[in-house]
Amino acid sequence: MTVLRTCGITKYFYDPEKFQVLKNISMEVQRGEFLSLVGKSGCGKSTLMYVLSTMDTDFEGELEIAGENLTRRSQNYLAAFRNRHIGFVFQFHYLLPEFTVLQNVMLPALKLGELSKAEIENRAIEKLQLLGMAEHARKKTNKLSGGQQQRVAIARALINNPDVLMGDEPTGNLDSHNSRIVFDIFRELTTVHKQTIIAVTHDEEFARQTDRVVEMSDGRIL
Repeated sequence: MTVLRTCGITKYFYDPEKFQVLKNISMEVQRGEFLSLVGKSGCGKSTLMYVLSTMDTDFEGELEIAGENLTRRSQNYLAAFRNRHIGFVFQFHYLLPEFTVLQNVMLPALKLGELSKAEIENRAIEKLQLLGMAEHARKKTNKLSGGQQQRVAIARALINNPDVLMGDEPTGNLDSHNSRIVFDIFRELTTVHKQTIIAVTHDEEFARQTDRVVEMSDGRIL
């Protein structure tokens, strides 16, 4: 089942002069697929990720996620859609240090407002158990190691059971041991839980072990 589809995505930057950064990108991603997006700096992969994530709406072409055409939708609509359908894992975890692990994981679900606080707390504990972090639920996030913080960030990204998990250099700030842990978590999420994952990465070993490598050069998919 196709969970994400693009048709003819084309994008220009205009500062300091007009420059075409994405050139007619058409692609499909299937449910449960683990895909890595690779290429040299400046090839357009991060720009493409911003378009796929609905953060960047200034493009030509069509974007569809979970059967919904998202082209030319309002910013408010897209913000609500992102919270429900897309989970984000960045190079830096962006956890709130004054909150506990549990509170950080619960935040996107509280914002969505579809479940009671008790139901959200139960789901957050489940996600933390999945990532081996339940025993740290009541700790402040600034008391955790970098690898542990990234696992909490993944739990937070999963709280609303998104259709797509998007990673922007998800292991870029981790040592090789923690990079391996994060990769293994992603692999389990796709194989056992049928989670779709798209990750931008410079880590060749990480990319090589994903289901599909999409290589970009000069704004095009090779």
